[in-house]
Amino acid sequence: MESHPNTRWLEWSKRLQAIAQTGLTFTQDFYDIERYKAIRQLAAEMLAEGSGMEQSAILGLLENETGYATPKVDVRGVVFRDDKLLLVREREDGKWTLPGGWADVCASPAENVVREIHEESGLLTRALKILAVFDREKHAHEPPYAFHIYKMFMLCAIVGGTETAGEETDSVGFFGEQEIPELSISRVTTAQIARMFEHHRNPDLPADFDRD
Repeated sequence: MESHPNTRWLEWSKRLQAIAQTGLTFTQDFYDIERYKAIRQLAAEMLAEGSGMEQSAILGLLENETGYATPKVDVRGVVFRDDKLLLVREREDGKWTLPGGWADVCASPAENVVREIHEESGLLTRALKILAVFDREKHAHEPPYAFHIYKMFMLCAIVGGTETAGEETDSVGFFGEQEIPELSISRVTTAQIARMFEHHRNPDLPADFDRD
């Protein structure tokens, strides 16, 4: 698997944020509340220093997170037509990715990925199989993100629809393994795309996950 270039400040700041968020969820003590808020502020300062973002913007993001701290879930649809892979181009950065995004509550992973594929590509699909569950921190995604993220890659089959860009995408296409355009590395890496082609060539491969 790819190694992630992040330095230890990112891991430390995320751990501090998780401690603060979980502590603020359960404590009733005024002084503990103030201590956990101070820890959250420290996490924001570390993230701002390491990433170059505005501290106030990061603190706003952290303050919006409530409840027991758990990883966020990102779903990605893997759709082949013949030997070509479906990619969509993001309006945000003008680069290409597997269709997908944050998983919504009250919907299964399969329901989420089918919805994302339709919204971003216009295609109707059916989820068939989980190909991989990756820890974003263990792969070469850039830039670093303020929260811990699990990424789920699901093989899906086309059952209808028409290739149409969505609100967040401006182009849709199928690409061979040697035709992959510039990728949105925040969302998907070159090695992950290569691994999806390996799964396509060898459908009996088990699902991938980070073992350490």
